[in-house]
Amino acid sequence: MADTRTQGLDVLRQMLPGIGDLSLDHVFGALWTRPGLDRRSRSLVTLGALIALRASDELKIHFQIALNNGLTLEEIEEVIYHMTGYAGYPAAVSARKFASEVLRRS
Repeated sequence: MADTRTQGLDVLRQMLPGIGDLSLDHVFGALWTRPGLDRRSRSLVTLGALIALRASDELKIHFQIALNNGLTLEEIEEVIYHMTGYAGYPAAVSARKFASEVLRRS
């Protein structure tokens, strides 16, 4: 019998055919494991990109990942504030809303 991790990955692949594998292989496997940036730095870069793209669903996941990778709430707030100058106020306000929702539960 398969372990729960293997079973979970099987369920993910069934519910999100192709997407789960793409994410695991091409994002977390190929990008997050590269040398040159630590996970904390990658979280900073990722949050900035996702805020600029207004990628709300991904932001919800990556705010928690950023905390797990060592960012503080104050640093996450600063990333959002910093992005007002590069991605605009609407993108930053949207990110702030999602951060409030997600991080309140953490």
